[in-house]
Amino acid sequence: MDPTRAPDFEPPSSNKQPDPPLAPQSTIPKSGPIQPYVLADYNESIDAPIHPRDYKKQSRFGRRVSTAHHSSIPMKLDALQPLSHETSSEDEGEPRKSEANATTLQSTRQICTPLLEEYEALPRDHHIGSRVHKYQIADLEEVPHGVVRQARTIEEYAFPSHRLQKRLRNASKLPLVVVACGSFSPITYLHLRMFEMALDAISEQTRFEVVGGYYSPVSDNYKKPGLADAHHRVRMCELACERTSSWLMVDAWESLQPHYTRTAKVLDHFNDEINVKRGGIATATGERLGVKIMLLAGGDLIESMGEPNVWADSDLHHILGNYGCLIVERTGSDVRSFLLSHDIMYEHRRNVLVIKQLIYNDISSTKVRLFIRRGMSVQYLLPNSVIRYIQEHGLYVNQTEPVKQVMGNKE
Repeated sequence: MDPTRAPDFEPPSSNKQPDPPLAPQSTIPKSGPIQPYVLADYNESIDAPIHPRDYKKQSRFGRRVSTAHHSSIPMKLDALQPLSHETSSEDEGEPRKSEANATTLQSTRQICTPLLEEYEALPRDHHIGSRVHKYQIADLEEVPHGVVRQARTIEEYAFPSHRLQKRLRNASKLPLVVVACGSFSPITYLHLRMFEMALDAISEQTRFEVVGGYYSPVSDNYKKPGLADAHHRVRMCELACERTSSWLMVDAWESLQPHYTRTAKVLDHFNDEINVKRGGIATATGERLGVKIMLLAGGDLIESMGEPNVWADSDLHHILGNYGCLIVERTGSDVRSFLLSHDIMYEHRRNVLVIKQLIYNDISSTKVRLFIRRGMSVQYLLPNSVIRYIQEHGLYVNQTEPVKQVMGNKE
């Protein structure tokens, strides 16, 4: 996040120590840099033919399924809707009725019968269509029942870890958690896509395994036009990722702080929660490994690091040297040239991974807010559940923003 928007911002000085102080390096795992594979890492010729069968395995239904990295973060079964008893599994290679299916069917009938009787007893104006209650309305992107919402006060705060892997799946890889800091006002499909692009790049170019991903919305002390209240932005992030993703989470800690929190300290918070308090992650042998924390950022944030008197050198060394950065290029930007010209970023270039957008996407929160103020459609720019939340709470409708902010479009 741009430090100049902090209410108490002062140009950094080489003689001034960071306040609050940064986490000691002894608490941060030394997992090595994010470095691409080189020819020496391969056991056979780089030109050897690729055999698809080496990357596929048989599913229990007899179909061949890919073991690509996306399958390493499966959808939680308890987040899915139960199968209807009318669904046949004969095509799947299993018997239609098994003892387990019969037990499940009986339990489902015991639960559903009273609900159906209650439904029939309701007045007709409580029905939507002919089968659904008003209180049951939820599109497919809504947060599933049972998911704990983030706290509204720091006293009630608890670090979210319900999708954080407890055990490393690939013994030959190192664990990595990806963190995105931002305003997310509102969160868009590009914010979601950034994590997927990062997942692809990490899987294909590094020795790391992603064990979790987090959004960290900034607090209300971040003075920026168009910023909705922190609890709204946290909730919109929950709506966006809890149903559309199987591995992303929202952490409200930064948004609950009474003062603006520097990005370096936000990464220290994640390191403290994951590595210090939880002892990292377990391997297949029971050994504990430290988890590498990396910042996921857009090209515009990285460019702000090169502006004089904005970022303290100590913070940049801490972020890039002790943690690392995943940079998603924006349309028309040249991040690699910027890395070459920036002394500190070039020094830590082996801990920086530039992610190229293969399908360009320039959706921005600024443009979404503008569309909402103009009464235009924002369908397919952000998840339906987020659109509905914005409508229900009347967000962004009566706001105004400086022309430079809207036309500059840097978020």
